[in-house]
Amino acid sequence: MKKIIRSPLLPDRHPIQDFFICDVNDAIPKDDMGSMEHPIFSLSTKPDNNIRDYNHNGVNLTVMPSSLGLATIHDKDILIYCISQLVAKMNSGAELQKTLHLKAYDLLVSTNRNTDGRGYEQLKNALDRLSGTRIRTNIKTGAEEITEGFGLIDSWRIVRQTSGGRMTELRVNLSDWVFNAVTAREVLTLHRDYFRLRKPLERRMYELARKHCGKQDEWSISLELLMKKCGTTSDSYEFRRLVRSICEEDSKHMHFPDYAISFNGKNIKFENRNTIKTLLPAEVHSFPLLDPETYHDARTVAPNYDIYFLEREWQSFWVESGKPELKNPDAAFIGFCRNRHNKKPNP
Repeated sequence: MKKIIRSPLLPDRHPIQDFFICDVNDAIPKDDMGSMEHPIFSLSTKPDNNIRDYNHNGVNLTVMPSSLGLATIHDKDILIYCISQLVAKMNSGAELQKTLHLKAYDLLVSTNRNTDGRGYEQLKNALDRLSGTRIRTNIKTGAEEITEGFGLIDSWRIVRQTSGGRMTELRVNLSDWVFNAVTAREVLTLHRDYFRLRKPLERRMYELARKHCGKQDEWSISLELLMKKCGTTSDSYEFRRLVRSICEEDSKHMHFPDYAISFNGKNIKFENRNTIKTLLPAEVHSFPLLDPETYHDARTVAPNYDIYFLEREWQSFWVESGKPELKNPDAAFIGFCRNRHNKKPNP
């Protein structure tokens, strides 16, 4: 009997995405940079009731579970969906609020989840873990450092449900920490196949690659540092085995989004597949010209930076964000430079 080889990717459960609301198609998957950089979400498929303490390069992070356990990397799908909706609204010029009114079905379809009864029950459990997990950290979002305990979402509520008890509409209140990250545009676009990655570790590795490699040709990280940044509970032997297995699968199936991955026993290398949208010359040419005085103001708020390099970064960021309408490009560029300097002063 011929052996059936299973794809490393989950099936595309909704190839024809039939939505109940019209603007969801504009919501390109977006993730916040803070949680992409640091291990906030559990990779365990079983309830994880461990308190997580993480310290790296001046960043201190404590993640505390509720009685249901830590929020998982799969629970994060909901947060990504909420962030994506906010960015789409921001790009359209709509007023932003921390409270989002969502169609449960649209959320499940967009994140490649099942839309049967089990899918809705899993959604409820995920919302409970997201609101129950508490975080204490000095990570800044929107140049604001929040050191008190807070949740990833403040609360959630079923607004409407069917006679059988299945939710149809829900309301999600995001935390200040997440909302600040979105309004400061501290977000990155994800490949839609992120939601098809089966293994929690694959998702975490993709997040790190998207954050650190970005559009560079390649990026490498040691196994030891990757283990720390993943926040795994596996021992070093098991973690090595899992990473090697993922890299071997990618060499056979080329399933890993945006990057080809390889492992030499010490370091994991991510090589860009050149699938991430880059700024085209025509788009640079069509970008609004800045007032000469703006460059002076930008140097004031971001001293010791190459302002023209920051301008190219800002233009790429504008395109990646979906090319939102800029009513005041000069103010937007100065704000971008100020945020960059606040996050990382250039000596």
